[in-house]
Amino acid sequence: MREILPALNRWYAARTPFGLATVVAVSRSAPRGPGAAMAVGPDDEVVGSVSGGCVEGAVYELAQEVVASGEARLETFGYSNEDAFAVGLTCGGEITLLVRPVTPGSDPAFGAVAASVAAGEPVTVATVVDGPAPRGATLAVWPDTVTGTLGASGLDVAVTADARGELALGATGLRHYGPHGERREDDVTVFLHSFAPPPRMLVFGAIDYAAAVARLGDFLGYRVTVCDARPVFATPKRFPQGVEVVVDWPHRYLSGTQTDERTVICVLTHDPKFDVPLLEEALRRPAAYIGAMGSRRTHDERHKRLVEAGLTEAELARLRSPVGLDLGARTPEEVAISVAAEIVALRWGGTGAPLTLTAGAIHPAGSG
Repeated sequence: MREILPALNRWYAARTPFGLATVVAVSRSAPRGPGAAMAVGPDDEVVGSVSGGCVEGAVYELAQEVVASGEARLETFGYSNEDAFAVGLTCGGEITLLVRPVTPGSDPAFGAVAASVAAGEPVTVATVVDGPAPRGATLAVWPDTVTGTLGASGLDVAVTADARGELALGATGLRHYGPHGERREDDVTVFLHSFAPPPRMLVFGAIDYAAAVARLGDFLGYRVTVCDARPVFATPKRFPQGVEVVVDWPHRYLSGTQTDERTVICVLTHDPKFDVPLLEEALRRPAAYIGAMGSRRTHDERHKRLVEAGLTEAELARLRSPVGLDLGARTPEEVAISVAAEIVALRWGGTGAPLTLTAGAIHPAGSG
């Protein structure tokens, strides 16, 4: 979508209707993932791709049809065993597309969304895919504002909360609701398309606990990097596929790495010569979470060293140490769960208390 936005912006600004096809679901070896898009505009101009060429001809015709009818369509394409030359994916996969007409009248927030994407500002677009709600209706959700409607106020509230949760992770995918936003029903299918890069998780110390934390971080949607100065431990084979492994002194690597308010930093080095200079750097830069492993004795000694290094009380107050929630964790995997739970609780203002001991809404309005 980012690649074709200049053309879409041009058409939209000229108030020229165009057909927009978006991949909303895939299975098996589909060539492109959710969010891939293709559009057909004036003079039959085509931009983008949804399958690398397998079904673009059919999608071209669909896009023209939805512009003519003004009604969105949901179509699934897959491989046909009966006729290898039929419209389908020769790779054997399957993709589901939402094809909808876009005009200033049908999608008044499109221009603002395009401007945010171009400026690198995070925004999620929620679009009704199926069910008892207007197919193709959109709701644009920014961290602090919302534009549009999916047809029911309750549905808008529930989707807004989830959209902000997906936006925090830069995640894209389908969600299911009741007609009025009921979370335990699946009548209405909504596609949440987040325009934000996934947040980073920086794990320092290539120990067994780091491998478990990296696995959970990857599962939660973070872009995970593990860093350790010891090449014998910092080897890719010890970590999940997709996790970046860096051999460098932790504080040196962090000093040359960009972080922001969504970045998670987990210090598992458990060695003063690594973690003290590393935390000096970490506590003076943007981050959503900074946690350090160690016993209470280790924490006290580390705190003393950080004070001696000149860190202020405000800076030290950002440190979550000892790291994690009190779950009674013992194994690396259990400790990783306690760390992940603390990260989630801190992000959304959770208490970490059992829900059976709390009262009121589990998901406050406007939360993710």
